[in-house]
Amino acid sequence: MSTLRRQLLGLGFVAASSLFALHAAQAMSGPTAIKIDGGPFGQLQISGGVDGYGYYLGQTNDQGNLPFSNKSNGAYAGSALIELQKTDGELQFTVEVGPNGGAVTLGTAPTETSVNTLTTGPLYAGYLTVAPTNSPITVSAGMLGSVEGFESAIDWNNSNQLVTEIFYVQNSQNRGVSANYTQGPINATVIFGDGYDTGVFNFIQALVTYTINPTNSLSVYGAANLGTTGLNTFGYGNTTTGSYGAQFANSNMGGAYYSYTMGNLNLVPEAQYQYAKPNHRVGITKTSYNFGAALFADYTFGTSPYSVGAWGEYWTSKTSSQDNLNWFIGPDSAGFGASVTPTWQYKDLFARADAGYLYLTRRTDGSGDKYGYGAGDHHRGVFTGLLEAGVLF
Repeated sequence: MSTLRRQLLGLGFVAASSLFALHAAQAMSGPTAIKIDGGPFGQLQISGGVDGYGYYLGQTNDQGNLPFSNKSNGAYAGSALIELQKTDGELQFTVEVGPNGGAVTLGTAPTETSVNTLTTGPLYAGYLTVAPTNSPITVSAGMLGSVEGFESAIDWNNSNQLVTEIFYVQNSQNRGVSANYTQGPINATVIFGDGYDTGVFNFIQALVTYTINPTNSLSVYGAANLGTTGLNTFGYGNTTTGSYGAQFANSNMGGAYYSYTMGNLNLVPEAQYQYAKPNHRVGITKTSYNFGAALFADYTFGTSPYSVGAWGEYWTSKTSSQDNLNWFIGPDSAGFGASVTPTWQYKDLFARADAGYLYLTRRTDGSGDKYGYGAGDHHRGVFTGLLEAGVLF
């Protein structure tokens, strides 16, 4: 599986204007836009952030027992993004540039961030928006983010730097056209574009959020490939669709999450089902699927600079033995994972530690071969520890 996919697949939309509901977990206060005079463009807003982290990986044995073996550690730059927006008037725009690689999927090794992970290079997001006066509908076109899932691909928008398997299999940035409708408690967005950054315009996504009251909301999302995306198309980091898995760009998805807030506690359960139908043109002979479920929690300690985020997950996947497809870790994988992140933030500065553990309950492919972590790929479990610090503006 391409390491570039590990950096990018998931909710990649932090360039949030009034057109899109920002539905990432907010453990910290995000970037605060600085207003500047844009001359003929009117008032503009500039914001961004930069962070870095150190990591530690260790595997447990088949029974999940300590001590850790096959240990590794290192340090990487996380993300360095700057965003310029015009958010008022009938013609608006968003431009966001820089490398993004701070969100790390639990169960995968951290990788170095790069400005070449998208086919658009350092342009992470860039789109024009038409917002007619007094109209509930707005339209945008350009490099957009996905509306799939609860988690964000930009780490400082999440309660945890480590993200779930649900995040891993989702689409991220893509080029296309979107329409957004907001009326009362309903917000709905539909995007038609290339999906998985492939350059093949046959992918549709939708998100509908119903705000029940200030402490409860329900979001339902889905995505579908309306044609076939071939094996030789290029996506993230100029990696071919065939290299990272034809089932992703040729999949259909449905999911939902519910947000409940009680005082300083926010709870969000999420479930997602994704499948790829048989398509012999891209080597899928039988239906392949992936199911994931997770519970996210975020608690802030009053007016103090401290908060803690946590989540637990379960996933299971199924592929045909002759197709050699891999949704996550290996063919026909299943397992559990958990992550806990205490966070400190003072104004624009933040620091946090993240500890996560993933355990494979099924790790045998269709040929009977086992896979896993560490030397010989024979360990079921992996521990990931991260220390992260950054500044937002």
